[in-house]
Amino acid sequence: MDPARILIVEDDADNGRSLREAIADLGYAVELAATGRAGVEAFQARGADVVLSDLVLPDIDGIEVLKRIRTVAEKTPVILMTAYGSVDSSVRAMKAGAYDYLQKPLDIDELQAKLGRALEAARLRRQVERLNEEVRHQWSARTWVAESPAMREVVRQTLALAQTNATVLIRGASGTGKELVARALHADGPRADGPFVAVNCAAFAESLLESELFGHEKGAFTGAVARRAGAFERAKGGTLFLDEIGDAPASVQVKLLRVLEDREITRVGGQESFKVDVRLVSATNRDLDAKVAAGDFRQDLLYRLQVVGIALPPLRERRADVRPLAERFIALAQSEHGKRIREVEPDWFARLETYAWPGNIRELRNAVEAAVVTAPGEVLEAARLRLEGPGAKPSTGGWSVPAGMTLEQIEKQILEEALRRNGGNRSLTAEQLGLSRRTIQRKIQDYGLPF
Repeated sequence: MDPARILIVEDDADNGRSLREAIADLGYAVELAATGRAGVEAFQARGADVVLSDLVLPDIDGIEVLKRIRTVAEKTPVILMTAYGSVDSSVRAMKAGAYDYLQKPLDIDELQAKLGRALEAARLRRQVERLNEEVRHQWSARTWVAESPAMREVVRQTLALAQTNATVLIRGASGTGKELVARALHADGPRADGPFVAVNCAAFAESLLESELFGHEKGAFTGAVARRAGAFERAKGGTLFLDEIGDAPASVQVKLLRVLEDREITRVGGQESFKVDVRLVSATNRDLDAKVAAGDFRQDLLYRLQVVGIALPPLRERRADVRPLAERFIALAQSEHGKRIREVEPDWFARLETYAWPGNIRELRNAVEAAVVTAPGEVLEAARLRLEGPGAKPSTGGWSVPAGMTLEQIEKQILEEALRRNGGNRSLTAEQLGLSRRTIQRKIQDYGLPF
């Protein structure tokens, strides 16, 4: 591994030589510049892991060196050297954004310690940037399977909208990948380094949803033992994703409208409003226009939420994507479960491509994962592929209500089978059956189901 590079900017020749030798003895690669401009030019040409600059220089001072270096590489630590006892200079250096400062005459032990901390900070910053880049790539719309014309258009829209700050409403049936679009709008845009905060509006009771979104003050309600930041605050500088926005209660709709109009929030139990800096993306599998007509959703809020809309096609309308998606899910399932699949029968893919996929991509992934996990050998056989439910081809006799069963019994059986098929996953079951998660939870209790 190459040694860390330290750039010294020092106009005093004797001090510069001494400093270069001392730092070289510590095992670092050193470059010495005698003026501020020469130091900036050296950094622009060859870079450095840490810059050590005198505050007083013959052309531009150390503060200006710091500012110019930050325009090239904002995160590179810059340590400024100041005259002994010059408190004002030290304070000025830190306010300007210096990583640290050293007082002359320099103490070698202090120099070594501060250089070590600065290099470790630089290493951690590079690691964070690398991880952030990996996350951005993972969620980017450029990584989606999009063989079908419909999905290629969604990719185009998403990449274009990611560069804006527009409020976006994503519409689509359950399982079509609405959260993936929201994450891509974040990852492919200028807010990618900020937080991505997701809130499912159907997963909270009305009072708890207000607290989750807007935060609360200490004592606002029973159990509010301390001030808590809401999702709008936690998403500062990033993106807030409101899933299942169609299930937001009326009181929350009013507050959301105010946020979108004024970009201000008030915590539950608070008196003061304050500005928030977030990009708002929401999603729904509901017909919001019908909810507006029924008086269940505010039309003015819908206008604000849908400055721009993205409509996701169901999987049955993008048949060209089924096989490449399945191949990706096979690879993921092998990695996650330590299975090896050597061969896939052609009819296995053919059955996937003719299935209606009412649960869309989520159902496809579950079906593929189940097939990989339960395969007795290293071949995925078409005969063993289990595709059940409303997406399967009906038999010639069609489906009929079993004799003697009440509507309540039929509902219980459908719910129980859906929960069992989804491994007890209530959110997935709710989406497949077109119900809210709260409704699923209530019916599980009503029917005494073991989930």
